Amino acid sequence: MGAGKSTVGPLLAGGLGLPFADLDEVIEREEGQPIREIFAAGGEPAFRAVEHQALASFLAGPDAVLALGGGAVEHPGSQRLLRPVSVVYLQVDYTEALRRVGGDSGRPMLARSDLAEVYRRRLTAYESVATLTVPTGGRGADAVCRDVLAGLPQEQRAGLSQEQRAGYPH
Repeated sequence: MGAGKSTVGPLLAGGLGLPFADLDEVIEREEGQPIREIFAAGGEPAFRAVEHQALASFLAGPDAVLALGGGAVEHPGSQRLLRPVSVVYLQVDYTEALRRVGGDSGRPMLARSDLAEVYRRRLTAYESVATLTVPTGGRGADAVCRDVLAGLPQEQRAGLSQEQRAGYPH
């Protein structure tokens, strides 16, 4: 939450010539209700189960850039699903993440009294699934996207134009 996934993701997808999706938006569309209502009805465990199923369905489809919700990686089944794919961890510190999301009432996790603890606990999960970690603190989305593109294996950058490819290490 607040790392820049929804901003960097579309830029990255455009650079790779792939579609972009935000898993939370996919879930809301498929479930026909906002995330906060799914949380309210069944709590976080029920939401994580729905999220896991949506992730499994999405990963079974064609290649794309997908922004995951911050807690998706805590589900053991989702961790297993992510192992064979490239996962970029957009690293942001807690204070900056909170500044970026502000008082967004659509984010049920912001209401938790133990949010700082949840953030710290998730760091290990992020690091365990990440194939690439890119710091985002104090940086613009374009710079972060360039670093992600530069850090991807060459075969994943195959869709880049010659001009784009020239700007990234091989």
